[in-house]
Amino acid sequence: MKKTTLGKANLDENRSGQLTRSFAVIRALAQGNDDARRVIDIARSVGLPESTTHRILGGLIAEGVVEQCRKTRGYRLSVEFFSLGTMAREPYTHDGFIGDVLESLCADLGDSTFFLVRRGFDAICMDMCEGPVPVRSYTGRIGGRMPLGTGEGGLAILAFLPEAEREEIIRANWAIRQEHSEIADDEQTLRARIHLAQKLGYVTRDRGIIDAMTGVSVPILDRLGSAVAALSVGALAQRFQAGRLELVVQRLKLAADAIAPSVDRYRMRIPNPYMANATA
Repeated sequence: MKKTTLGKANLDENRSGQLTRSFAVIRALAQGNDDARRVIDIARSVGLPESTTHRILGGLIAEGVVEQCRKTRGYRLSVEFFSLGTMAREPYTHDGFIGDVLESLCADLGDSTFFLVRRGFDAICMDMCEGPVPVRSYTGRIGGRMPLGTGEGGLAILAFLPEAEREEIIRANWAIRQEHSEIADDEQTLRARIHLAQKLGYVTRDRGIIDAMTGVSVPILDRLGSAVAALSVGALAQRFQAGRLELVVQRLKLAADAIAPSVDRYRMRIPNPYMANATA
């Protein structure tokens, strides 16, 4: 009986390890943008032997979530994986409601709009609507993520979290933020911007990733007043001059208020983001 129990425990542990390695490979492929990646590069990225990586890729191909490029023999995520991701977005974008809000804002303001959701210590871009002038965002694309506190949306969420969570996130993200010092504020500046955001109810800055670009963001709060998401507008810096910033903020706040009940209604479907990282 003891042997059976021990054998089952080892089997469960082995399966758990296989799942962890498989998702590490999937994440490595996702970071490859549009390029198919070689086995050797994937293996180095995830810290696994090439033989193990090749075996994992074979299993993922069998499940239909990875495909091999005939021309380069490299690997990339499949259309099936994209389809699964699109379906998974629905609870977060509320069956197209968020997209409608973003499109309305984009058409009204003539600027790019973004919807970001908090996940643990990060903010993930769940949807966006590109304006007439494309802007380079901190998340880069739908599905892209950034540490909370980086970018207007990430800072808008961070500023409106309970103090204990906010301090834990600042500590946890500090090393990551240092790797992106060209776009991340030092701690003193970050805390000053948090204080200003709490006072104003929104976040903006006079420059973005590109000096000519900038953005503004407002938090989307749950019924307890804690930020779970953010709405952002990105545009040419000159677009926010001559009093136009106030108009953009007003429109964003109205849209955030309209979205908030829907976000709050789905809150129970979303794993507690603070605990998701704390127990990882």
